[in-house]
Amino acid sequence: QVQLQESGPGLVKPSQTLSLTCSVSGGSMTTTYSFWHWVRQPPGKGLEWMGVIHYDGVTDASPSLKSRLAISRDTSKNQFSLQLSSVTPEDTAVYYCFSNPNWGQGTQVTVSS
Repeated sequence: QVQLQESGPGLVKPSQTLSLTCSVSGGSMTTTYSFWHWVRQPPGKGLEWMGVIHYDGVTDASPSLKSRLAISRDTSKNQFSLQLSSVTPEDTAVYYCFSNPNWGQGTQVTVSS
């Protein structure tokens, strides 16, 4: 079974770049037709899809985040990463990575000075 684990700083200052990594085990990110997503859930709100990296390296992002979001991968480490620039307190959320039907446990990120 594929397992995913998010990692990264729990606290980021406003205007800085948030960087998170999702480590994948039990499966390969290059498996054909596999898709690797980032989502987040702000406090008191629903899940927000952020973006995806496909098995072939193609990426896509939510239009609302596209100007600030970059998703990349390191296939040698079987990891994919998220970088969200110019963060504000509104980016405070629990961040999850997933590849259907498997989810990471999530990691809390707080944006605060």
